[in-house]
Amino acid sequence: MNGAQLRTTVLGFLGTFAILGLLLYFVGVEGFVREIQRADTETVALVVVVTLGWLAAWGFGLRTVLDVLGVDVSFLKSFFILNGAMFSNNITPFGQAGGEPVTALLISKVADTEYERGLAAIASVDSLNFVPSIVLALGGAGFYATQTEFGRRLRLATAAIVVLSVAVPIAGIFGWRNRKALRRAIARVLAPILRLVTRIAPVDVALSRETLETRVGEFFDSIERVATDRRGLTLALAASTAGWVCQMVALWLAFVAIGSPVPFAVLLFVVPVGAIAGVTPLPGGAGGIEAVLVGLLSSLPGAGVGWETALAAVVIFRGAIYWVPVAIGGGVVSVIGVDSM
Repeated sequence: MNGAQLRTTVLGFLGTFAILGLLLYFVGVEGFVREIQRADTETVALVVVVTLGWLAAWGFGLRTVLDVLGVDVSFLKSFFILNGAMFSNNITPFGQAGGEPVTALLISKVADTEYERGLAAIASVDSLNFVPSIVLALGGAGFYATQTEFGRRLRLATAAIVVLSVAVPIAGIFGWRNRKALRRAIARVLAPILRLVTRIAPVDVALSRETLETRVGEFFDSIERVATDRRGLTLALAASTAGWVCQMVALWLAFVAIGSPVPFAVLLFVVPVGAIAGVTPLPGGAGGIEAVLVGLLSSLPGAGVGWETALAAVVIFRGAIYWVPVAIGGGVVSVIGVDSM
């Protein structure tokens, strides 16, 4: 990590701490501590176990996509690669967008494959993970529409999901239909940037526009292979859905741990909406995700929990979802040595 990246990451974490501090201030320290002290340690341990189930499911999805691309890796390797990906996402501002280049390097080194194929694999996994989250969130919103009136926050969250469910596929279809022009445009933009990098840094990354266009074309070819493999798509989507369900179970168990269970149907809606906050310029969306989850859980009629209870459960949930892959993935990245590639 160079100086600029380090400064950006430090600023991101400072923003995270500021948001979490404000959240704790508005909720109340005493009430939060009281709720946390009620937590059953055995149930909290189950939250960690279910978190490992989420990582295993998404690791299997990554292995499935790599298999479609002709890259043979074991399930154990794919599990560790996925954790390495989550580690880079969680310490990089803008979450997945910031961590994917490092993840592609990790895949290319561990699986001994081209960088473009590794980038196509993780991009495909991220795209496939988007589909079940939107479906589950819309299903949860539909359930609430039959149970209660939509409040202002619920309407805004539902509107965001609907916009994403329409805008992302349209953008993807437009980009795919114009992939040749997009490939040329990417090569035209990247070529001078890489030439500049070689002038100011002791690395050999300069590529001609023609070479860049070829490599971007290989990336699109890999995406097409994944998109046209029905069996692979089915397995990857099933694994992604299982991972999202594990996250919902983990949050449900967090509420159980502090003695305030909530209807599981609430989490069908809340967890995917909270994940949308991961696009904020904060490491792994930390701070933003917690604020959105607490705001939704404390305001939804079906949840029936106060601010202190919501924050305590979210802290337990996010403590596992954020730090378990950071701990595992940090070890993976340290052993593999991504910076040395």
